[in-house]
Order: sequence, then structure tokens, then C-alpha cells
Amino acid sequence: MTSAIRPFGPRPCALTVCRGCCCGEARKNPGTDHEGQLRRLRDAAAASGGRLAVRTSDCLGPCGQANIVVVQPSTEGRRRGGRAAWVGWALDDDATDDILAWVAAGGPGVAKPPATLALQFIAPPAEARQRARRGKR
Repeated sequence: MTSAIRPFGPRPCALTVCRGCCCGEARKNPGTDHEGQLRRLRDAAAASGGRLAVRTSDCLGPCGQANIVVVQPSTEGRRRGGRAAWVGWALDDDATDDILAWVAAGGPGVAKPPATLALQFIAPPAEARQRARRGKR
């Protein structure tokens, strides 16, 4: 039995949620419901009809700015020039609400981020910038 090869479809916006040594750690940020935040993001992805994907990463690097969430553009967003946005200090419901609202509106390259969320943007660590540059060649 042979199966047909299907072309890849458009990629959704994707959230990479740091859950390494500092992010998601109750000892570092005891007032944050880390599991509740991740559950909200995953519930939104499940309800998005494939327009949002959520994954976790062990450690993304800028531990002093925990919790880190990287918002990666969809295929359409990347086509329009969108690039990954690194969000630092994503510790409360307001930050989670802003991330979800931005992604629902289309995310990087498609919609402007909420002004309060844009204030939380951080530079990716040097290793991530080097990987991005290598990918452009």
C-alpha cells in the first residue's frame, strides 16, 4: 500500500514557552500560576482550529527576564516580513491575554502587537540571533 505525499500546509503562529531552570519555576516567581498559564495557552491552541501551536522548551536563555514566550509568525506573517518576537516577564494574566489577542489577530507580520505587550519585547540571546543569521544564507 502506498500513501500519497501531501504538501506541507501553511504553518500557524507558534508559541514556544520556556519552562526550564527559571521560567515556570514557583521559587523564582511565586505569585505566578505557571501551570495555569500553560493550560490557557494550550486551550487556546486547541480551540484555534489549527491557527495556533504551543510547545515548551527547556531553557531559552534570558533567565533574568523569566517567563519567556517566543511568538513565531505564521506562514502568512513570515511572508509579510514578520519575525519571531521574544516576550519577557510574561508572568500574569494580562501578558497572557495580550499574547493570545495578538495571535488571534494574526501575530507577527500580520497584526501589530498590543502596546503593553510590545513593552515586554526583549532581544533574543546571542545564540538565537546567530542561528537566525545562518538560516538566512
